[in-house]
Amino acid sequence: MQDNKHNDFILTSKKKKILLIEDDAHVCSFVNKGLSEEGYEVSIAMDGNVGLQMALSLSYDLIILDIMLPSISGIDVCTYIREHDGQIPILLLSALGSTENVVMGLDIGADDYLTKPFKFIELVARIKALLRRKENKKAEDTGQEVMHFADLELNNYTKEVRRNNHEISLTSTEYRLLHMFMHNPRRVLSRVEILEEVWGVNFDMGTNVVDVYVNYLRKKLEKAGESRLIHTVIGMGYVMKENHEN
Repeated sequence: MQDNKHNDFILTSKKKKILLIEDDAHVCSFVNKGLSEEGYEVSIAMDGNVGLQMALSLSYDLIILDIMLPSISGIDVCTYIREHDGQIPILLLSALGSTENVVMGLDIGADDYLTKPFKFIELVARIKALLRRKENKKAEDTGQEVMHFADLELNNYTKEVRRNNHEISLTSTEYRLLHMFMHNPRRVLSRVEILEEVWGVNFDMGTNVVDVYVNYLRKKLEKAGESRLIHTVIGMGYVMKENHEN
């Protein structure tokens, strides 16, 4: 009997803790009920300032953050959190689903962006993907630390990227995208593969967010007039290779 109680305690202690910062009571109730049934421990803040204080003072495995909030917007909350914690996964919620809105959300440090209204099954899939990516990142950090391709260097320990010994500043999303290309040199990567690896979703998000971020990355890698390393394969996706390669 004691062993069973001990095992129950172990299972309970391993519950993933999620902070939901959302001012819509209906959404809070819906998400809280569903995630609790899925085995997550959910804390709720219905105000931007309260949510920010909870995020900075308590420990969570993931944050679900609405953009439109009282007192402080979700954009500002995300920005402040990222200044103090570059690792915790942040999933933004918004009724605005254009490519520009998605890119803006990812640029400020969010890891994923889910448009309202959403199906609960999709929310759970996004959460699992983000938590899985977090665990995979821990494994990566203990693996190969420095990667090279042509005159490009990526240090997976310090998260620094250099080309011709010049440091290149990347956002977290751009870094994950480059890491994927350098991990798969000369292999054509489809947009769906990139979405799954970089954004953790295994379906088309209905936007051209992949193309937008490939463009961002290209501009930074070619800023000083360097040759193109990430090439478009029409109808198939993208590939990292040098210009002289077939």
